[in-house]
Amino acid sequence: MKKTMIDLPEAMFVGLTVRTNNANERDPSKAKIAATVQRYHQEDMPDQIEDRIRPGVTFCVYTDYESDFAGDYTFFIGEEVEDFEYIPEGFRTLMIPPQSYTRFTTKSGPMPDVVIGAWQNIWKMSPQELEGARSYIADFEVYNERAADPQNTVLDIYVGVEK
Repeated sequence: MKKTMIDLPEAMFVGLTVRTNNANERDPSKAKIAATVQRYHQEDMPDQIEDRIRPGVTFCVYTDYESDFAGDYTFFIGEEVEDFEYIPEGFRTLMIPPQSYTRFTTKSGPMPDVVIGAWQNIWKMSPQELEGARSYIADFEVYNERAADPQNTVLDIYVGVEK
């Protein structure tokens, strides 16, 4: 994976959320993320979001960490918006404060293997390899045109770090 340091400003998102943890996500009977992602796309939820900054670019955000990657967290799927003026019924808002990130760009691969493999590698990294200790404020994946082919997906994963 290619690694780059980047500072990003505050960002606002509208989408769906679910509370989960990585242990539950490994158990198909308890996993919630896949069903949330499937609902988001099957019900054409992106088209219901107004004031999208980059229509068609999906963000999957991990936030509200109980502790670290082993604890509970909130999974969010949605799009970045200019404001929270109109929020469709059933949708949630999310604001991420300005933060420093280590951005990882994955190699091309099939979904979900490419994202699972990337996170497994990230979880093993030391603070030195990450360019800082994880902040556990918000981490996210960006799915744009490079993720259109589920057999050859490339995505960016942003891991929040303390400088």
